[in-house]
Amino acid sequence: MKSTFLRFVLAAAALVAISALAQTSSATPSGPGALPAAPSAANSAATPNAPSTGTKVGTINIQDAIFGSNEGRRDMEALQKKFEPKQTELKGQNDELESLKKQLNTTQDKLSEDALGKLKRDIETKQKTFDRSVQDAQEDFGNQQQEIATRILQKMAPLIVKYSQEHEFGVIVDTSKPWPQSPVLWWGEAVDITKPVIDAYNTQSGVPAPAAPASSKPATPKPTSTAPKATTPKPAEPATK
Repeated sequence: MKSTFLRFVLAAAALVAISALAQTSSATPSGPGALPAAPSAANSAATPNAPSTGTKVGTINIQDAIFGSNEGRRDMEALQKKFEPKQTELKGQNDELESLKKQLNTTQDKLSEDALGKLKRDIETKQKTFDRSVQDAQEDFGNQQQEIATRILQKMAPLIVKYSQEHEFGVIVDTSKPWPQSPVLWWGEAVDITKPVIDAYNTQSGVPAPAAPASSKPATPKPTSTAPKATTPKPAEPATK
C-alpha cells in the first residue's frame, strides 16, 4: 500500500527542490556585493544556465522515479531486509495471541470464573502490546523510507529540471497520486519522463541494478507506510456463562 503521507512529503520536497533549481537557473547574482549561492545537495549537479522556453506539458511519477532507480531499489531492499527480524518478532507475538484467543473460544465453558477472567486479561494485555509494537514498527519503517526518498530526490531534482529544459517542457506535473486525488485526469506515455529520468539518474549515480532472484522476475520494491504486517482481526469477545 502506498503511503499518502509519503506522497505528500515527496510532492512538497519536489516542489521546493525543483522550484529552487528553476529559480537558480533563471537568475544570476548582480551588483557589486553579489556572491554566488553556496552549493547544496539539491543543486550539486550541473544546472542549465537559461530558463526553459518550451511550451510542452510533461508528467513524472516522482515516487516511481525514486524507488524505481537502482539506488532506490537497492536501499528499499536493504531496509526491508533490516526489518525482517522485527517481522519475525511480530509474527511470534501474533501467533501467541491467536493461540490464547483459540483457547478462550474452545475452553470458556469449562473454565472457572477466575481462570476465565485471567485468560481474558492476558489476551487484552498481549493485544495492547502487539498493537503498540506494530504501530512503532510502522512509524520506524516509514521514517527510514522517507529519509531514503528525500535523499534521492535531492540528487534527482537537477536531472528533472535539466531534462525538462533540454526537451522544451514548460510544465512538469507529478502523477504520483491518481485522479481524483490528483487534478490530472489522464496523460499519455509520450509526455511521461519518468523512465528517462530514472535512466539518467542510474547513469549519474553509478549504482548497479540489484540482482534479481534466480527463480523470479526482477521486482521493484514499492514504498509502503508499514513494516511487514502480522495483524489479525480481533474476534468479538465471547459471552460468558
